[in-house]
Amino acid sequence: AMPQGGSPYIFNGGIGLKRANVAVFVPHLGCPHDCSFCNQRRISGHSDIPSPEDIAQTAKRGIDLLGDRAGASEFAFFGGSFTAIEPELMRSLLEAAAPFVGVGGFKGIRISTRPDAIDARRLEILKEYGVTAIEIGAQSMDDRVLAMNSRGHTAQDVVNASAMIKAAGFELGLQMMTGLYGDTQDGALLTAAAIAELYPATVRIYPTIVLRGTALEQLYIDGRYKAQSIDDAVALCAGLLSFFDAKSIRVIRLGLHASQGIEQGYVAGPWHPAFRELCENVRYLKAAREALRGLKAQGAVLSVNSSEVSKLAGQHRANICALEKEFGMRIKIKAALGLAPREVRAARS
Repeated sequence: AMPQGGSPYIFNGGIGLKRANVAVFVPHLGCPHDCSFCNQRRISGHSDIPSPEDIAQTAKRGIDLLGDRAGASEFAFFGGSFTAIEPELMRSLLEAAAPFVGVGGFKGIRISTRPDAIDARRLEILKEYGVTAIEIGAQSMDDRVLAMNSRGHTAQDVVNASAMIKAAGFELGLQMMTGLYGDTQDGALLTAAAIAELYPATVRIYPTIVLRGTALEQLYIDGRYKAQSIDDAVALCAGLLSFFDAKSIRVIRLGLHASQGIEQGYVAGPWHPAFRELCENVRYLKAAREALRGLKAQGAVLSVNSSEVSKLAGQHRANICALEKEFGMRIKIKAALGLAPREVRAARS
């Protein structure tokens, strides 16, 4: 989260990206359930309901910073369950954001909600105020895992909501979690496969973090829940990234946003402020191994897209050190033009 002038907002992506959605958190409004892992105040770093003035200030500031890129970006309401909140409050939030959509502003509004809080009337309201994308918190597509984590909905609810959202002309986004209480690595892979069958435009992947004040914390203290290690979570999520890439589904977020609430409320689990970068490093390490296999030399040069050099090198050059040890040769990296993402070429030095 990035507070500016008293208005809490985030950029989903980065200032250097073509798209960088501006988001306001609506913490835990409308949600009738207390999921095992959920503490919205800790996750978002905010507990107050944003006022229309907060929303307007956030939108204006975001448009100023994004400039021409605002037209390719969206204003987003995240946290809580947007379509489950009281209808008049939902309308007031949308009314505050709507003037900033269109010419000179954002391309649309993005919201996140629960799969059991979608129906034809709610979708009509969202369409009326310029909502263009709806993200559904599926988390798992295993009814047993959903029940164990007190989600209050089923996998079929996700299927039904996804179909309604797409039929109404909205962009569909789905969110999943790894390392949930009662889940396994194979279970996460099955959830990813089930999500892909719904053909969302985007996916978010969140490794489960144990936060203070949650039911999961007590399960952890009691020894009934074991958090994923960072290495296990990175290996799993790197594979999920490759899986969704192969399905042409964009993974627009991997890991929770860094926030003061997360850092102060952290108990256990694979938390890292640059979690996606760690996953990308693993993917590049695999690509480099494949490129080097069979190359007989005392030294090698690995060519990679000029924008991907740091991902190939790994944090603190960890990938290069691992490759030099594994292949018994000195390795250098060369930036090259025209190579595709994760394309690595090897040649003798």
